[in-house]
Amino acid sequence: MKIFGLLMMWLALQSCNGQVEKINGVSFVASKEAIDQNHVTPVVRVNANYASVMPFGFVRDLNSPNVIYDTDRQWFGETKAGAKQYVRELRKQHIKIMLKPQIWVWRGEFTGYIKMTNKNDWNAFETSYSKFILDYAQLAQELRVELFCIGTELEAFIDNRPEYWQELIKSIRAVYKGKLTYAANWDEFKRTPFWGDLDFIGIDAYFPVSDSQTPEVEACLKGWQTHLPDIKSKQKAFGKPVLFTEFGYRSVDYTGKAPWKSDRSMNQVNLEAQTNATKALFETFWAEDWFAGGFIWKWFHNHERAGGTGNSRFTPQNKQAEQIIKQYYSLH
Repeated sequence: MKIFGLLMMWLALQSCNGQVEKINGVSFVASKEAIDQNHVTPVVRVNANYASVMPFGFVRDLNSPNVIYDTDRQWFGETKAGAKQYVRELRKQHIKIMLKPQIWVWRGEFTGYIKMTNKNDWNAFETSYSKFILDYAQLAQELRVELFCIGTELEAFIDNRPEYWQELIKSIRAVYKGKLTYAANWDEFKRTPFWGDLDFIGIDAYFPVSDSQTPEVEACLKGWQTHLPDIKSKQKAFGKPVLFTEFGYRSVDYTGKAPWKSDRSMNQVNLEAQTNATKALFETFWAEDWFAGGFIWKWFHNHERAGGTGNSRFTPQNKQAEQIIKQYYSLH
């Protein structure tokens, strides 16, 4: 009995650190309303075991030093109360959580370009971002979420203020006792300086893998070989598992060429392209022991109305790609 108990403890620990149980996650999009179990059941049906809950802070432009968050002008799911409600509902069906507070720049400008123009603004921005992220770190601790993401695609901020980020990580660990990651853009992660201080190397995995209008699985598999050496090199250098904090493809022509693009002018629906690229990503990564898993981008709460065969956006819901995800999430 003692040996059996030790074995069960070992298996539980392995499951927690991702060595046995993959993080089969969905990026659960914030909405205007509270969610209920009808919104969580489709997450379970796709065999997901994790959800990324994403409250938002806003900055007015790329040079603005103020993060505005948790206001009555935001959608419910973007606020602290909304994040808490989402976590509790997801937990009722045993879905584990990554809390991933994110910045949105008005007019949709890329967060990686956020950069202050003088020392005073940098100091003000650091104070504002710390308040934002530590507030949610405290919420993560209160809710005992399994994983906390300290930032998303903020390369210029990190590049210009590396010492701040080292201290921020210490401050976060002082209030939150779970696992930490950062969501680096696909072309940023090689330069992120603090992977050694986190628990996962987090990558928003929008790597280009094929220039074809409808990429074949084999072509995408070949395309991944361009990026694998860099990913493996970082993993080996820091000894930390790689986590795709976001991954996915639009159901659109040329989906593998520049997967980060969300231009609405790209609207030629191509379900096969999305399916093939998604399958190749799973085939490349999900069986690797150094790979922790990831969070599909993106998953809407109103599943019955989300996606569909006429939809050219990222969500796999009610498309062929949903079945690919369900299949692979059942295997690992």
